[in-house]
Amino acid sequence: MHRTLAALLVVSALGVPVSVAQAAEAPAMTVKLSRADVAVSSLNTVPVTVTVEGSYADLPYHKNVYVQFKRIAGTGPLKEFSSMPLALVDGDGTPGVWKGTVNVPSTANGAVEATTVDGYEFVEGEPASSPAPVADPPRLTVNGVHVPKVVSLLTPKVVPYGKPWSVRYTVLDSQTGKPYGTRLKLLFGYEERCLENSPSESVLSDTNGNYVRAFPPDKYGDWTSCLEIPGKPTKIAYLETLVRRPAAISAAPSKTSAPVGSIVPVNGTVFDGAGCQVQLQRLYGATAWRVVGSGKVRDSERFTLNAQPSYKGVIYYRAYLPASPFCRPEKVPGPSNTFTIRGT
Repeated sequence: MHRTLAALLVVSALGVPVSVAQAAEAPAMTVKLSRADVAVSSLNTVPVTVTVEGSYADLPYHKNVYVQFKRIAGTGPLKEFSSMPLALVDGDGTPGVWKGTVNVPSTANGAVEATTVDGYEFVEGEPASSPAPVADPPRLTVNGVHVPKVVSLLTPKVVPYGKPWSVRYTVLDSQTGKPYGTRLKLLFGYEERCLENSPSESVLSDTNGNYVRAFPPDKYGDWTSCLEIPGKPTKIAYLETLVRRPAAISAAPSKTSAPVGSIVPVNGTVFDGAGCQVQLQRLYGATAWRVVGSGKVRDSERFTLNAQPSYKGVIYYRAYLPASPFCRPEKVPGPSNTFTIRGT
C-alpha cells in the first residue's frame, strides 16, 4: 500500500480528520530570476524573466503556473503580486520547466521574494489555491521612483442618510506630490466589486489625475467604492473608500423629573444601528462627559438606558454612539442631543 495512503488510514482510524495536502505537502520547486534587482519609474513596469523547475502534480488543463512574490522589506505600498502565467517549456510537469515573465511595478519598491508556485492565478488577500513552496526563494530588489499614490476625497466627508454624495480619486506622483499630467486608464468599482477586490469598470482620469463619481441619494446604501491602476496580471495600486455615515442617534427620558436614586428609562434610536453599543453619559462640571450606563441597540434600531438622578437639581445627560466592533464600520461616533432630568 502507498505510504501516504496508509498514514491517512491510520490517522482516520483514530478519528482525526486529515487531508492529503496535510499528510504530504507538495515538493518544493526551484525559481530562478533573470536579474536580482530592477529600477522602475512611475506607472511603468519592467519585465523580469522567471524560470521554474520541479514537479507540480496539480496542474490545470492549460499546464501554466504562476509565481507569487511577497514583500519582505521596503516602503512600497504593494505587498504582493504575481507573475504572468508561465508556460510549460519542457517535460510534462512532473517534472517540468516553466518560463515566462513577471512585470515588476514601482509600487513594489523594496525587497520582494518569490514565495509560492501555483497552477491557478493568485487572488490578492486570499490563500493560494494549490500552492507549492519555493526552495531557497530568490529575492528581487526593486528600486521604485516616482511611485504612484492613490488618494480619495468624499464629499461630504460624512454623508447624511438620504442625501447624494460624490467621491474623487486622484493619482499622484508620491515623490513630487503632483499628477502625472496625462489621462490615465483606471478601473473603478463599488460594493461587491470592492468586496471581491476586482473593480472592472474601465474609466479615464483627467489630466490632473482625477476621476469623480457621483452617487444618488440612498437611505441605506453604503456604496464603498474602489479604484485600481491595472497591471499585468496584478494591480499596480489600489484604494478603497468607505462612505462615512453619521451616528444618527436620538434619545429622550421617560420622565423629566424623578426622585433622587430612582431609575428613569431613557429610550432612543440609532438609524441603521442594530447591534451597536450605546452609552449613557452624564455631564460633570462644564465640559466633562462621563459614562454612567451602557446598552445595545436592538434589531428594531431602538435602545433603552437607565438614568439615576443622584442629587436634587437639574442633571444633564446624553446618549452616545462609540466606535465598536459590533457596529457598522461606516458609522461615525457621535452624541444625541442633550436632555435633562431634574432630581427631586
